[in-house]
Amino acid sequence: MGEGNVSPNPLVGCVVLDKNGNEISTGYHKKYGENHAERDALLKLGEKDAVGGTLVVNLEPCSHYGKTPPCADLIVERGLKKVVIAMRDVNPIVAGNGIKKLQNAGIEVVEGVLEKEAKELNEIFIKNMQEHKLFVSLKTATTLDGKIATKTGSSKWITSALAREKVMELRNAYDCVLTTSSTVLIDNPKFECKTKVLLDRELKCDFSMQYFKTGKIYVATTQKDLPKTPENVEIINISEENNKLNLQELFEKLYDLGLRSVFVEAGGTLNGQLIEQNLVDKIYQFVAPKIVGDNSAKSAYSGRDIEEISASKNYTIQSVEMYEPDVLITLKSN
Repeated sequence: MGEGNVSPNPLVGCVVLDKNGNEISTGYHKKYGENHAERDALLKLGEKDAVGGTLVVNLEPCSHYGKTPPCADLIVERGLKKVVIAMRDVNPIVAGNGIKKLQNAGIEVVEGVLEKEAKELNEIFIKNMQEHKLFVSLKTATTLDGKIATKTGSSKWITSALAREKVMELRNAYDCVLTTSSTVLIDNPKFECKTKVLLDRELKCDFSMQYFKTGKIYVATTQKDLPKTPENVEIINISEENNKLNLQELFEKLYDLGLRSVFVEAGGTLNGQLIEQNLVDKIYQFVAPKIVGDNSAKSAYSGRDIEEISASKNYTIQSVEMYEPDVLITLKSN
């Protein structure tokens, strides 16, 4: 429920049970800088309502002062008897200290309940904390034979309105949406989201296009002679390799700007580059029950030249969902 609003914080939800095991309150972290889930749930109760009860939370309660006071302290103050935690916090400031604080106060702590699901929920936060890198997701919509457009560029619409609604939901879960000048010049999309990143190596796009009308926009380019930009547009200078933008450098600069996750919506060329350079953490592959059957049609991933199937890039299927009549296959990198 906090997706798109809590970054760079994790997604956290909490349930409070009274001493008889009855649910008496729930809470979640709604927005960065506001109350954490445990505080949100406990402050809805009277000071004695949770005494002897149990608090269930998907991430270890914090033990330090940040934007808000330590949740572990409030749990102790409210007299809870047990705390059930899905996973320990990977933030080194917490990392077991919240659990120690609870145990030192005589509270029973149960760990590891639904830990796999908890780690999937906060995969972005975990990568940020452990690797200090941007989490990169890629979305594509293809026919059964892996095509994203005909040879003339016709692509509207491969997938259904229901699938496109899901794409809007996914965009909002990430800090920014990245695309290329080729996509903008062909489709002139709005991309309704808070922050956008445009790869425009030669600054081909016109700032009067509708793409530039909304949101904060970072334009990545190799050009040094820069035009005057609108107030919502910021230029990021990136080096190039083989006439292409250095994607690793770009992602490092986006991370330094405070962005923690990126949702890529582009064509086969950029998708292929990202796959080849092992820069993709997650793929959202929408598949429509259609076949183009034309070798000249545009593929979702292009640019690789391999002879053995063993040289393929391998991913793990995380989930399969129906958005009639289409399928969404979500995959993660191995």
